[in-house]
Amino acid sequence: MKKRTIILFICSIFICLGIIFKSETVYLYDLVKIIVKIKRTTADITDYKYFDNITIPKSKNPQSWPIHDSYNNVNPTEKLDSIHSELGTVAFLIIKNDSIWHEKYYEGYNENSLSNSFSISKSIVAAIMGRAITEGYLSGLDQKVGDFIPEFSSGLASNLTVGDLSSMSSGMKWTEDYKNIFGVTARAYVGTGLEELIKSRPIISEPGKSFKYLSGDTQLLGMTIEKATGRKISDLVYEWFWNPMGAENDALWQVDNAKTNMEKAYCCFNSNARDFARFGKLFKDYGYWDGETLLDSSFTRKVTSPRFKESPHYGYGFWIGKYNSMDFFAMRGHLGQHVFVFPDQNIMIVRLGKRQDKKTEREIYPKDQQVYLEEAFNMLKIYFDEV
Repeated sequence: MKKRTIILFICSIFICLGIIFKSETVYLYDLVKIIVKIKRTTADITDYKYFDNITIPKSKNPQSWPIHDSYNNVNPTEKLDSIHSELGTVAFLIIKNDSIWHEKYYEGYNENSLSNSFSISKSIVAAIMGRAITEGYLSGLDQKVGDFIPEFSSGLASNLTVGDLSSMSSGMKWTEDYKNIFGVTARAYVGTGLEELIKSRPIISEPGKSFKYLSGDTQLLGMTIEKATGRKISDLVYEWFWNPMGAENDALWQVDNAKTNMEKAYCCFNSNARDFARFGKLFKDYGYWDGETLLDSSFTRKVTSPRFKESPHYGYGFWIGKYNSMDFFAMRGHLGQHVFVFPDQNIMIVRLGKRQDKKTEREIYPKDQQVYLEEAFNMLKIYFDEV
């Protein structure tokens, strides 16, 4: 009996090792294949060209942004021009009173050029979550993830809610590292088995207690929404937002592979500066768009406000801050993708580009972010006394 137990134990070890090695082999194949294709080991705003995508069609009734009376009358400051050049800015917009006041494109880009937004998509997924609550697919921010995904229905995971995922407080085992090509973040970006990867991540601390930025949280949130609604989040974003907001261009949402079509919810929504700004306007206007209610107003206030006193810089999918005593919330992504929204001043600032300040990129408010805000407001001061 003892001998049989030992044999069974040894066999189970080999089975586990076989699964691990198979998983490693699949990922290494995916990694080598993409490195050969793109000829680099870092992410880029053009990655949509090399990965599989789902197309989100432009609106059936496209709405152009109004152009301000003083459109492009003020040139970028010398400091702004310098940082655009240094960090490879491809699009920079200043929108005042819902009209485009300043608009510049660089390095061959224009108002229709696609760019990867990276984690700006986390804010977009928060919007989808809000509408799913309104439509009754989710009971609220306290809806349990385990109600839809059984792998998260026991132990610490049984307390995990969609609100915890959106506010980055899951307690998931995940290391947010964009440089380690063998780490879990890279596996999520490059690998072809995204659903299995997320389901394999254990919850190792009590959910809902403190903020810790983890891309895995938003991916699991997207998966939960799909289970709750029975629909793809790419379909939902079109029906609930992209179409009614009058998006002027098709968007692409990167997926893990063409067979499963699992959207990378935590990143990789590809669009342009003008259309990204529509989400900023939607939340600035408390969920209203052209007389139609797309999101509950109390939800928009909730998600653009801090959840944890100890982490006043983050709400539910949105970054929060102050500049010169002016409150703003922001959609923010890797390599310096930004949509800043100053509700009281009715100003939005959009920056898309290839790089961000490496020395301060892990800080809550990176140096380059401060420069974009400072110089944009310096330009605005020429015309508007209130800023």
